[in-house]
Amino acid sequence: MAIKLIALDLDGTTINNDGVISEGNRRALQKAADKGVNIVIATGRPFCALPRDVFEIDAIRYVLTSNGASITDIRENKTFYENCLSPLATEKAVELLRKHDYIIECFVNGVAYIDGPYYYEVEKTGMSFRDVNYILNTRNPVDDIYGFMLENKGHIENINVNFEDMSEKPAMREKMLLLPETTITSSFPHNLEIGGATTSKAEALMQMGKLLGVKPEEMMAMGDSPNDIAMLSVCGLPIAVGNAMDEVKAVAKYIAPTNHEDGVAAAVEKFVLV
Repeated sequence: MAIKLIALDLDGTTINNDGVISEGNRRALQKAADKGVNIVIATGRPFCALPRDVFEIDAIRYVLTSNGASITDIRENKTFYENCLSPLATEKAVELLRKHDYIIECFVNGVAYIDGPYYYEVEKTGMSFRDVNYILNTRNPVDDIYGFMLENKGHIENINVNFEDMSEKPAMREKMLLLPETTITSSFPHNLEIGGATTSKAEALMQMGKLLGVKPEEMMAMGDSPNDIAMLSVCGLPIAVGNAMDEVKAVAKYIAPTNHEDGVAAAVEKFVLV
Protein backbone atom coordinates (compact mmCIF):
# COMPACT_ATOMS: atom_id res chain seq x y z
CA MET A 1 0.00 0.00 0.00
CA ALA A 2 1.29 3.47 -0.90
CA ILE A 3 2.71 5.53 1.97
CA LYS A 4 0.65 8.69 2.61
CA LEU A 5 2.25 9.85 5.87
CA ILE A 6 5.81 9.76 7.22
CA ALA A 7 6.24 10.20 10.99
CA LEU A 8 9.76 11.09 12.08
CA ASP A 9 11.45 11.18 15.44
CA LEU A 10 14.00 14.00 15.68
CA ASP A 11 16.95 13.28 17.99
CA GLY A 12 18.99 10.32 16.85
CA THR A 13 16.80 9.87 13.77
CA THR A 14 16.17 12.91 11.56
CA ILE A 15 18.77 15.12 13.23
CA ASN A 16 22.36 14.06 12.64
CA ASN A 17 25.25 14.05 15.09
CA ASP A 18 25.96 17.70 14.26
CA GLY A 19 22.52 18.64 15.56
CA VAL A 20 20.96 19.53 12.20
CA ILE A 21 18.69 18.04 9.55
CA SER A 22 21.02 17.33 6.65
CA GLU A 23 20.52 18.60 3.13
CA GLY A 24 20.05 15.01 1.97
CA ASN A 25 17.20 14.45 4.39
CA ARG A 26 15.65 17.80 3.50
CA ARG A 27 15.67 17.04 -0.22
CA ALA A 28 14.11 13.61 0.26
CA LEU A 29 11.36 14.96 2.51
CA GLN A 30 10.53 17.74 0.08
CA LYS A 31 10.31 15.28 -2.80
CA ALA A 32 7.96 13.11 -0.74
CA ALA A 33 5.82 16.14 0.11
CA ASP A 34 5.70 17.08 -3.56
CA LYS A 35 4.14 13.65 -4.16
CA GLY A 36 1.41 14.49 -1.65
CA VAL A 37 2.87 12.61 1.32
CA ASN A 38 2.29 14.18 4.74
CA ILE A 39 5.51 14.77 6.70
CA VAL A 40 4.95 14.76 10.48
CA ILE A 41 7.56 15.31 13.20
CA ALA A 42 6.99 13.17 16.31
CA THR A 43 9.37 14.09 19.11
CA GLY A 44 9.85 13.91 22.84
CA ARG A 45 10.93 17.56 22.81
CA PRO A 46 8.49 20.26 23.92
CA PHE A 47 7.45 22.78 21.29
CA CYS A 48 9.87 25.43 22.61
CA ALA A 49 12.83 23.12 22.00
CA LEU A 50 12.11 22.33 18.35
CA PRO A 51 15.17 23.14 16.23
CA ARG A 52 15.00 25.93 13.68
CA ASP A 53 15.46 23.33 10.93
CA VAL A 54 11.89 22.08 11.44
CA PHE A 55 10.44 25.50 10.65
CA GLU A 56 12.70 25.93 7.61
CA ILE A 57 11.39 22.84 5.82
CA ASP A 58 8.21 23.68 3.90
CA ALA A 59 7.28 20.01 3.71
CA ILE A 60 6.64 19.89 7.48
CA ARG A 61 3.29 21.21 8.73
CA TYR A 62 2.41 19.16 11.83
CA VAL A 63 4.52 18.42 14.90
CA LEU A 64 3.72 15.98 17.69
CA THR A 65 5.64 17.17 20.74
CA SER A 66 6.25 16.01 24.34
CA ASN A 67 5.90 12.37 23.24
CA GLY A 68 2.50 13.04 21.71
CA ALA A 69 1.02 15.19 24.47
CA SER A 70 0.46 17.99 21.96
CA ILE A 71 -0.11 18.41 18.22
CA THR A 72 0.58 21.77 16.56
CA ASP A 73 -0.03 23.06 13.06
CA ILE A 74 3.11 25.15 12.62
CA ARG A 75 1.80 26.92 9.51
CA GLU A 76 -1.11 28.33 11.45
CA ASN A 77 0.75 28.35 14.80
CA LYS A 78 -2.17 26.54 16.38
CA THR A 79 -2.17 23.70 18.91
CA PHE A 80 -5.29 21.61 18.38
CA TYR A 81 -4.71 18.48 20.49
CA GLU A 82 -3.53 17.95 24.06
CA ASN A 83 -3.17 14.82 26.18
CA CYS A 84 -1.67 15.83 29.54
CA LEU A 85 -1.13 14.12 32.88
CA SER A 86 -4.16 14.12 35.15
CA PRO A 87 -4.00 16.18 38.37
CA LEU A 88 -3.84 12.92 40.35
CA ALA A 89 -0.95 11.62 38.27
CA THR A 90 0.97 14.85 38.79
CA GLU A 91 0.36 14.80 42.54
CA LYS A 92 1.53 11.21 42.87
CA ALA A 93 4.59 11.83 40.69
CA VAL A 94 5.59 14.82 42.83
CA GLU A 95 5.07 12.76 45.98
CA LEU A 96 7.45 10.10 44.68
CA LEU A 97 10.08 12.40 43.19
CA ARG A 98 10.36 14.57 46.31
CA LYS A 99 11.85 11.55 48.10
CA HIS A 100 14.81 11.47 45.71
CA ASP A 101 17.42 13.84 44.36
CA TYR A 102 17.21 13.81 40.57
CA ILE A 103 17.28 16.56 37.98
CA ILE A 104 13.61 17.22 37.26
CA GLU A 105 12.02 18.99 34.31
CA CYS A 106 8.43 19.43 33.24
CA PHE A 107 6.75 20.64 30.06
CA VAL A 108 3.75 22.97 30.25
CA ASN A 109 2.02 24.45 27.20
CA GLY A 110 5.02 23.65 25.03
CA VAL A 111 7.56 25.25 27.38
CA ALA A 112 10.24 23.34 29.30
CA TYR A 113 10.93 24.16 32.95
CA ILE A 114 13.79 22.89 35.10
CA ASP A 115 14.78 22.99 38.75
CA GLY A 116 16.34 26.43 39.23
CA PRO A 117 19.33 25.57 41.45
CA TYR A 118 20.56 23.01 38.91
CA TYR A 119 20.08 25.41 35.98
CA TYR A 120 22.03 28.18 37.69
CA GLU A 121 24.83 25.78 38.60
CA VAL A 122 25.14 24.72 34.97
CA GLU A 123 25.05 28.36 33.90
CA LYS A 124 27.81 29.24 36.37
CA THR A 125 30.14 26.30 35.76
CA GLY A 126 29.35 25.37 32.17
CA MET A 127 29.37 21.74 33.29
CA SER A 128 26.76 18.97 33.09
CA PHE A 129 26.55 15.34 32.06
CA ARG A 130 24.06 16.59 29.44
CA ASP A 131 24.44 19.10 26.60
CA VAL A 132 25.03 22.40 28.40
CA ASN A 133 23.92 24.63 25.51
CA TYR A 134 20.71 22.63 25.10
CA ILE A 135 19.87 23.06 28.80
CA LEU A 136 20.60 26.80 28.84
CA ASN A 137 18.83 27.53 25.55
CA THR A 138 15.68 25.44 25.98
CA ARG A 139 14.98 25.22 29.73
CA ASN A 140 13.39 27.86 31.97
CA PRO A 141 14.45 27.77 35.65
CA VAL A 142 11.89 27.81 38.47
CA ASP A 143 12.81 28.00 42.15
CA ASP A 144 10.59 25.10 43.21
CA ILE A 145 9.99 22.63 40.40
CA TYR A 146 7.67 20.49 42.52
CA GLY A 147 5.54 23.42 43.63
CA PHE A 148 5.44 24.62 40.03
CA MET A 149 4.15 21.25 38.86
CA LEU A 150 1.42 21.22 41.50
CA GLU A 151 0.39 24.75 40.54
CA ASN A 152 0.04 23.58 36.95
CA LYS A 153 -1.39 20.11 37.56
CA GLY A 154 -3.73 19.19 34.78
CA HIS A 155 -1.54 21.04 32.25
CA ILE A 156 1.65 18.99 32.53
CA GLU A 157 2.59 17.45 29.18
CA ASN A 158 5.57 15.52 30.48
CA ILE A 159 7.79 15.10 33.53
CA ASN A 160 11.42 14.37 32.71
CA VAL A 161 13.65 12.65 35.28
CA ASN A 162 17.37 12.75 34.50
CA PHE A 163 19.94 10.38 36.00
CA GLU A 164 23.58 11.33 36.36
CA ASP A 165 24.16 7.94 38.00
CA MET A 166 22.71 5.48 35.50
CA SER A 167 22.81 2.63 38.04
CA GLU A 168 19.87 4.27 39.83
CA LYS A 169 17.59 4.27 36.80
CA PRO A 170 16.27 0.64 36.86
CA ALA A 171 15.06 0.76 40.46
CA MET A 172 13.47 4.17 39.94
CA ARG A 173 11.73 2.93 36.84
CA GLU A 174 10.07 0.16 38.85
CA LYS A 175 8.75 2.75 41.32
CA MET A 176 7.52 5.00 38.53
CA LEU A 177 5.65 2.14 36.88
CA LEU A 178 3.43 2.04 39.98
CA LEU A 179 2.26 5.63 39.50
CA PRO A 180 -1.46 5.82 38.63
CA GLU A 181 -2.75 7.11 35.29
CA THR A 182 0.69 7.41 33.69
CA THR A 183 2.92 6.00 30.99
CA ILE A 184 6.67 5.67 31.49
CA THR A 185 9.08 5.89 28.58
CA SER A 186 12.53 7.20 27.65
CA SER A 187 14.04 9.34 24.90
CA PHE A 188 17.68 9.09 25.99
CA PRO A 189 19.74 6.61 28.00
CA HIS A 190 20.01 9.08 30.89
CA ASN A 191 16.30 9.79 31.40
CA LEU A 192 12.84 8.49 32.21
CA GLU A 193 9.71 10.36 31.18
CA ILE A 194 6.30 10.40 32.82
CA GLY A 195 3.35 11.04 30.53
CA GLY A 196 -0.42 10.80 30.81
CA ALA A 197 -2.34 7.53 30.92
CA THR A 198 -2.83 7.43 27.14
CA THR A 199 -0.06 9.79 26.06
CA SER A 200 2.21 8.42 23.34
CA LYS A 201 3.47 9.20 19.90
CA ALA A 202 1.25 6.35 18.70
CA GLU A 203 -1.97 7.83 20.11
CA ALA A 204 -1.18 11.29 18.72
CA LEU A 205 -0.31 9.78 15.35
CA MET A 206 -3.67 7.99 15.21
CA GLN A 207 -5.30 11.38 15.81
CA MET A 208 -3.28 12.77 12.91
CA GLY A 209 -4.47 9.88 10.75
CA LYS A 210 -8.10 10.73 11.48
CA LEU A 211 -7.48 14.39 10.66
CA LEU A 212 -5.72 13.67 7.38
CA GLY A 213 -7.74 10.62 6.34
CA VAL A 214 -4.71 8.32 6.47
CA LYS A 215 -4.97 4.71 7.63
CA PRO A 216 -2.28 3.21 9.93
CA GLU A 217 -1.20 0.84 7.17
CA GLU A 218 -0.50 3.89 4.97
CA MET A 219 1.97 5.30 7.50
CA MET A 220 5.74 4.98 7.69
CA ALA A 221 7.44 5.82 11.00
CA MET A 222 11.11 6.09 11.90
CA GLY A 223 12.81 6.19 15.28
CA ASP A 224 15.70 5.13 17.48
CA SER A 225 14.60 5.17 21.15
CA PRO A 226 12.07 3.42 23.43
CA ASN A 227 9.59 6.30 23.16
CA ASP A 228 9.34 5.50 19.43
CA ILE A 229 8.33 1.86 19.86
CA ALA A 230 4.59 2.47 20.27
CA MET A 231 4.56 4.68 17.17
CA LEU A 232 6.44 2.13 15.11
CA SER A 233 4.15 -0.65 16.31
CA VAL A 234 0.97 0.96 14.97
CA CYS A 235 2.34 1.90 11.54
CA GLY A 236 2.29 -0.21 8.43
CA LEU A 237 5.98 0.42 7.77
CA PRO A 238 8.07 0.74 10.96
CA ILE A 239 11.72 1.65 10.35
CA ALA A 240 14.64 1.96 12.75
CA VAL A 241 17.80 3.88 11.96
CA GLY A 242 21.07 1.98 12.19
CA ASN A 243 22.00 3.64 15.49
CA ALA A 244 18.68 2.68 17.14
CA MET A 245 18.54 0.66 20.35
CA ASP A 246 18.08 -3.07 19.88
CA GLU A 247 14.56 -3.03 21.33
CA VAL A 248 13.56 -0.50 18.67
CA LYS A 249 15.15 -2.51 15.88
CA ALA A 250 13.18 -5.52 17.09
CA VAL A 251 9.85 -3.94 16.05
CA ALA A 252 11.13 -2.55 12.74
CA LYS A 253 10.56 -4.08 9.32
CA TYR A 254 13.61 -2.33 7.90
CA ILE A 255 16.87 -1.00 9.35
CA ALA A 256 18.00 2.17 7.59
CA PRO A 257 21.47 3.71 7.72
CA THR A 258 22.28 5.74 10.83
CA ASN A 259 21.02 9.25 11.57
CA HIS A 260 24.45 10.59 10.56
CA GLU A 261 24.33 8.73 7.25
CA ASP A 262 21.03 10.25 6.07
CA GLY A 263 19.03 7.22 7.15
CA VAL A 264 15.78 9.12 6.74
CA ALA A 265 16.59 10.02 3.16
CA ALA A 266 17.59 6.44 2.37
CA ALA A 267 14.30 5.06 3.71
CA VAL A 268 12.20 7.70 1.94
CA GLU A 269 13.96 7.01 -1.36
CA LYS A 270 13.54 3.25 -0.95
CA PHE A 271 9.88 3.14 0.06
CA VAL A 272 8.28 6.41 -1.04
CA LEU A 273 10.17 7.87 -3.98
CA VAL A 274 9.73 4.83 -6.19
